[in-house]
Amino acid sequence: MNKKKIILLACIAIFSVSCGSSKKVANKAKTTTSRPARVKKISREVTQVKKAKKETKQPLATLPYKDKVRNYIFEYAAIAKHEMKEYGIPASITLAQGILESGAGYGELTGKANNHFGIKCHDWTGERVYHDDDRSQECFRKYDKASHSFRDHSLFLKNRKRYEKLFTYKIDDYKSWAYGLRAAGYATDKKYPVKLISIIEKYQLFKYDSEVTGKKVVVQKPLIKKPVTPIIQKSKTVKGKYIVQKGDTLYSISRRYNIEVSELKSYNNLRDNTIAIGQVLKVRPDSDSDEF
Repeated sequence: MNKKKIILLACIAIFSVSCGSSKKVANKAKTTTSRPARVKKISREVTQVKKAKKETKQPLATLPYKDKVRNYIFEYAAIAKHEMKEYGIPASITLAQGILESGAGYGELTGKANNHFGIKCHDWTGERVYHDDDRSQECFRKYDKASHSFRDHSLFLKNRKRYEKLFTYKIDDYKSWAYGLRAAGYATDKKYPVKLISIIEKYQLFKYDSEVTGKKVVVQKPLIKKPVTPIIQKSKTVKGKYIVQKGDTLYSISRRYNIEVSELKSYNNLRDNTIAIGQVLKVRPDSDSDEF
């Protein structure tokens, strides 16, 4: 019996020792697994990678002007033809004016007001924007979309008496329309008709007129005008007036008479810097007459 008791006690002792050691191992395992500091470092590294990706963006390439014009024609030719059917204004003229006045749709006024033809407020009661033109912060009409600008352009020409003569020209005679617009006061630029005709012929806008009329496309021959020789007075300056000579500019004349360009323009009611050979200019404010 004593031997059995001794063996039993020995087994109990061994069992208790093994249990104690296993608990210590388990406790050690628990204490070594919880290290949250490394997780924070990983998340920081991820955010740094994301920031680096944002810095690799490249700017968009700008379109050449010819491509801008072609895109403009593609987008608005149908509207111009519709206006031609409704109001009798050549589609070629409408498109050329739109291209010239809006910078092929990329002009500042077009971007902020959908104004494709540079039409100022006048008797306009709708929305408006202010934009630097011949003078600082002039009032211009604002439209919800481009098609409204095209329609207002048609109404602007159709309903104003000074443009009546335009509608006596043939509907496909874009050259007469171009010169007629300038003569009626649509633009102050003396080269305005030439610019319109150049755009029409360069991009063959006359074909849209023929699509409406059903006529065969006929390219108009260039107008040949006899050169006008200006009569130059022998005396350049008489009683505070000056006759413009070849090579003169407002700046050179103002320097000659020790006055500002703005003063010279004010004396002669000039809106821009355009002068012509043989033109009589006042060079002092007390010169009341334009005649010698």
